Amino acid sequence: MAKITFIGGGNMASAIIGGLIADGMNPTEITVVEPNATQRAHLAETLGAVVTDDAKAACREAAIVVLAVKPQIVPAVAEQVTHLSGKLLISIAAGVTVETLEALFGDISIVRTMPNTPALLGLGATGLYANERTTQRELAEAEKIVNAFGISVTVEREELLDAVTAVSGSGPAYFFLLIEEMIRAGKALGLTEEEATALTLQTALGAASMAAKGDVEPQELRRRVTSPNGTTHAAIMAFQDSGFGDLVQAAVTAARDRAIELGKG
Repeated sequence: MAKITFIGGGNMASAIIGGLIADGMNPTEITVVEPNATQRAHLAETLGAVVTDDAKAACREAAIVVLAVKPQIVPAVAEQVTHLSGKLLISIAAGVTVETLEALFGDISIVRTMPNTPALLGLGATGLYANERTTQRELAEAEKIVNAFGISVTVEREELLDAVTAVSGSGPAYFFLLIEEMIRAGKALGLTEEEATALTLQTALGAASMAAKGDVEPQELRRRVTSPNGTTHAAIMAFQDSGFGDLVQAAVTAARDRAIELGKG
């Protein structure tokens, strides 16, 4: 893979870099621009990447630049990095549109991404959108980078990244909420907190692993463990009678709508 410069050395950048190195990339081919000296030292020690506080020089040497900073910092970065012609810019700055990135960085190849926090464990789910200037080869490079810490889906319209945000970007919190409530319910039925927590977490892990295999649809997996008039059937009916499906649809839609609002500034 071509030389990569990361602007920003926070948790998400570290997760991506760690995934790339695990995939076989030479850490000396990766440069991280990080203003904090302590974090630079940490990145150099733990990942072996080249570290610097000189964004302009680091970008000059790279073929791919990954924008891994908070959205409000992006304009300041653009003032430092003025010559990205011929390079691929990959942005993980939430809510910063391709139109804004083109206005700041010029008419270059841009891939905007929406990762989620499980990327920190190498289990990320990321949505990508590429502008018209991006070639298929460049898109493949961007996909390879994000696939180093999970899986990715490339969408054809930028507005679909708001749906990605609602499903996978915010999605971990939905499962955390269900885990919270299952633990609380288990305690209410007499289990200790330790017992309810251990059982719930392992059940969540096992169910996700079974569904992720992909050889059986989730609906079929649910059907197989839901014996007619059995205990699981009673629970599923309680969920459905309470409008569980409509509630999930409303929640995910609310997240999508809020993402659209935030994107408008």
